[in-house]
Amino acid sequence: MPSCSSDCCLLRAVEDVKVFSEDGTSKVVEILADMTARDLCQLLVYKSHCVDDNSWTLVEHHPHLGLERCLEDHELIVQVESTMGSESKFLFRKNYAKYEFFKNPMNFFPEQMVAWCQQTNGSIPQSQLLQNFLNSSSCPEIQGFLHVKELGRKSWKKLFMCLRRSGLYCSTKGTSKEPRHLQLLADLEDSNIFSLIAGKKLYNAPAEYGFCIKPNRVRNETKELRLLCAEDEQSRTCWMTAFRLLKYGMLLYQNYRIPQQRKAMLPHFSTPVRSVSENSLVAMDFSGQIGRVIENPAEAQSAALEEGHAWRKRSTRMNILGSQSPLHPSTLSTVIHRTQHWFHGRISREESHRIIKQQGLVDGLFLLRDSQSNPKAFVLTLCHHQKIKHFQILPCEDDGQIFFSLDDGNTKFSDLIQLVEFYQLNKGVLPCKLKHHCIRVAL
Repeated sequence: MPSCSSDCCLLRAVEDVKVFSEDGTSKVVEILADMTARDLCQLLVYKSHCVDDNSWTLVEHHPHLGLERCLEDHELIVQVESTMGSESKFLFRKNYAKYEFFKNPMNFFPEQMVAWCQQTNGSIPQSQLLQNFLNSSSCPEIQGFLHVKELGRKSWKKLFMCLRRSGLYCSTKGTSKEPRHLQLLADLEDSNIFSLIAGKKLYNAPAEYGFCIKPNRVRNETKELRLLCAEDEQSRTCWMTAFRLLKYGMLLYQNYRIPQQRKAMLPHFSTPVRSVSENSLVAMDFSGQIGRVIENPAEAQSAALEEGHAWRKRSTRMNILGSQSPLHPSTLSTVIHRTQHWFHGRISREESHRIIKQQGLVDGLFLLRDSQSNPKAFVLTLCHHQKIKHFQILPCEDDGQIFFSLDDGNTKFSDLIQLVEFYQLNKGVLPCKLKHHCIRVAL
């Protein structure tokens, strides 16, 4: 009898959850009541044959409210789903910026936005900034002006705001932070912070840097949403990162550290598994008895070009020997990039911006796409210092062969794969090296 009862409990603990990918495909996954967002991501990585580099995330998406947020790794799926409306859904997506603030905290917290309560007895050096956010006994604050949408109205007001562990406050008198002038707008305990999607269109926001504090009890109504808008991307990122740090503290740091600790416990797997393009980050010379790493960028480029010429010769021989081959070598070099995850085809400039923003505004995040203005050209879209830049890749002919270049022919490559691999090693004319590629996986 007891075993039957425990079996019934186990059956009740199982639930079906539908998860969508960026291309609209979906997968129904059976989960247990204690499954976390990190557990589900690992399961989806395994089922979709992706590379698990700890940057995959589960996104809570509310299309009717125009809101979305990345779940924290420790959050229980069943609990989060209980706060979602019928039109809401989970998305499976990359987010390279999920823990970037642990690596580069100075980039996330501008000095003028950080303040400290009187208990700290003076200012705290920037080097201790992160420790004070993680330490529940310290009192860091984020302060500055934000546009706030008035409840029940279409209008927005610019107010001086202050974010503390106890909640988000606005000042009723200029920039005063005296207790009598501070009014509580939202607490952190039973709320979550979301990015605003199409805030200008949906909520008449003054800029596209909107975010929202949503109480967990709110499902479909907009009347209790605290809609806010920053002046720029860095300010919005600062407010949203501080909210996460103040709410979760050390739990967030543990989420960041767990994958690294697991790698340390498994010495045989200590080297992270990389994607096809990232595996080519080191140029190798196998001309001797043992392989050596080519450190010199000029030598690496020369070796890459030499390998490209050898590859074309082999392809030409293959083409002569097997005339049934549907692709000529020169044709193959112009289409082989379409097999790569970093190539996104004929998408617009606006769409490339959206993808980069969704997958994290970190240095070196990139994708390649077809050029809309020149049918024979391509565009490299790259993020650097939270700004998105575009570099045109043009075909050029040399000695009857087609090459690709993004620096007016000074550096030429036989195909786009070779070009990407070179700029992963050398920044060249780019503001930074190519580090992370945007990827969309079909579930």
